[in-house]
Amino acid sequence: MNIEHVRLFIRVATTRNISLAGQELGLSPAVASAHLSKLEDQLGVRLIHRTTRKVSLTEEGNAFLPHAEDVLASIEAARSAVGAGNNVPTGHLRVTAPTSFGRMHLTPILKSFLATYPGITLDLRFSDSIVDMVEGGFDIAIRNAELKDSSLIARKLARDTRIICASPDYIEQHGEPKTPDELLNHQCITLMGLEQWQFNMPDEVKTIKTKGRVRTDSGEVVRDVCVDGLGIAISSTWCSYQHIQRGQLIPILTNYPLAGQAAIWAVYPSSRLLAPKVRAFIDFVTEFFGKVPYWDQ
Repeated sequence: MNIEHVRLFIRVATTRNISLAGQELGLSPAVASAHLSKLEDQLGVRLIHRTTRKVSLTEEGNAFLPHAEDVLASIEAARSAVGAGNNVPTGHLRVTAPTSFGRMHLTPILKSFLATYPGITLDLRFSDSIVDMVEGGFDIAIRNAELKDSSLIARKLARDTRIICASPDYIEQHGEPKTPDELLNHQCITLMGLEQWQFNMPDEVKTIKTKGRVRTDSGEVVRDVCVDGLGIAISSTWCSYQHIQRGQLIPILTNYPLAGQAAIWAVYPSSRLLAPKVRAFIDFVTEFFGKVPYWDQ
């Protein structure tokens, strides 16, 4: 059994894409497909369902996968034990992240990351939609939502502290709410899907169904519209800390913390066979955000 064929199969199982898996290993789509066919012929079973749109594992493929991972992990461990190979991170790395967070906090560190790992090339997708990692063939996803897929691993990068805020102009014109209930008398700027704001009260979690004239799918737009005085908003401090420092936004209702404070996570497939390029990126951003983030001091 050719170990490179096994390695290719594992990457196909992760990416669900023969062309992408082959590209990562320096193979053309035709050669990658031929290697997989040879592996299936040797095993005497079909491992992969192939369609024009995507691939999926057969029942036999799912049964073979954990054994293939164990075999490859054992070989890599044996090579490391005798100093074979240096595991220098190389290859094409696909990363997805929320648009605002990616632009504000990942883009500025890319130059340093690429200088540290000259053998890595990056493919970045910034989107505020939750991207299917397997379907999209991504190696890493940066998320600020709870992990629901048990086949993925999550590593915490930083807190995602969220606050209620308003501009000085808005407060001067409309007053400052003193309790969550008073939000019902104000214009609230909402992020799509977060129209109901929840607060930790002494004896309960209180839900306020907000109303307002502005709703958007962008956290940066929520912040900027709030700065313009069009209403009260929830904003993550990593998004609004500079505006708070400049006095353009003022935290309000500070005695009523929001329920369900989140975190920023690096999410990636099973760590049993973590590619050096994936580990390098995760370690790099974890170290960068490992100190108390400057937006959360």
